[in-house]
Amino acid sequence: MTVVAEQAPPAPRAVQDPLVEVEHLTKLFPVRQGVFARGKENVHAVEDVSLSVAPGETLGIVGESGCGKSTTARLILRLLEPTSGIVRFEGEDITRWSQHRLRPLRRQMQMVFQDPYSSLNPRKSVGQIVGEPFSIHRTERDAKARVRELLDRVGLNPEHYNRYPHEFSGGQRQRIGVARALALQPRLIVCDEPVSALDVSVQAQILNLLKDLQKEFDLTYVFISHDLSVIRQISDRIAVMYVGRVVEYGDSESLYERPRHPYTAALLSAVPRPTTDSAARRRIVLGGDVPSPVNPPPACVFHPRCPRFHAGHCDVERPLLRSFGSDQQAACHYPIERWPISEEELRRGFTPTRAGEPAN
Repeated sequence: MTVVAEQAPPAPRAVQDPLVEVEHLTKLFPVRQGVFARGKENVHAVEDVSLSVAPGETLGIVGESGCGKSTTARLILRLLEPTSGIVRFEGEDITRWSQHRLRPLRRQMQMVFQDPYSSLNPRKSVGQIVGEPFSIHRTERDAKARVRELLDRVGLNPEHYNRYPHEFSGGQRQRIGVARALALQPRLIVCDEPVSALDVSVQAQILNLLKDLQKEFDLTYVFISHDLSVIRQISDRIAVMYVGRVVEYGDSESLYERPRHPYTAALLSAVPRPTTDSAARRRIVLGGDVPSPVNPPPACVFHPRCPRFHAGHCDVERPLLRSFGSDQQAACHYPIERWPISEEELRRGFTPTRAGEPAN
């Protein structure tokens, strides 16, 4: 039986009131089985996630494929219905709003998709694609002129108005997607791995464009990626997810300079670093495989692969997010106290320390 630790503290809040706030968000997908199947199983896509995003900031969500990043984003936008939990936008609980009531709010929340080709209708011209939000919401009389302005702002030639997606490179297609997301002057844009399909040089161009647009239009981003280098470049705060749960959450610099959760440390150790410091270049290799979200491990979801695992504790009591200073939280019974990890600690599985105990 899994024991849950003391009541989790609220998610770290920015100085300003949050634009978006989710509390204890959970999404289960039923597993479709045969007619004679016994019992019901669910995919635990998102489990008890609490996050907040302040106006004008970028929240990065990072983790392995299948950890629940994109599902969390779609729950925030109400593209998926949560199994439980609350989604607030500008203080309003929108979790149970009808689609009719959500329609005006859609103008404030937009999305840039991962694949810059499949997310664009190949049968429509660029002008039609970028101008479609105006047609749906009936908000712009001179839509053609506005579309040309948007194309120019994202670095495309306004004369591309009548061309089709297949005539553009991957980076140009993603710029079209960004222009479409900007059309209705939203306050929140969710970027679902928008640069993962692009070359490295093009990635930098798109990231710089997004940062420039954020300053110009006071945009708020939820930025999803599995690339820690990309996340660090653009994010103010970061949430690290593993098998549907947030295992570490906090300020970008604090998380990169001193990770507390062993999973975060393993991710960071895999990032190539241009340094001669052998400690900073050590790799933490995790054993085993990512567990099935249909049957996630009890208590700490990371315990089957964790080098700091303690039987009778990590597999019995679920760790909840607890604070490390004012700008960092981690869900771990035995958090990392020293970073980078020393060679000796790496050999013997880091240094186990309980909450409140000094590091060895």
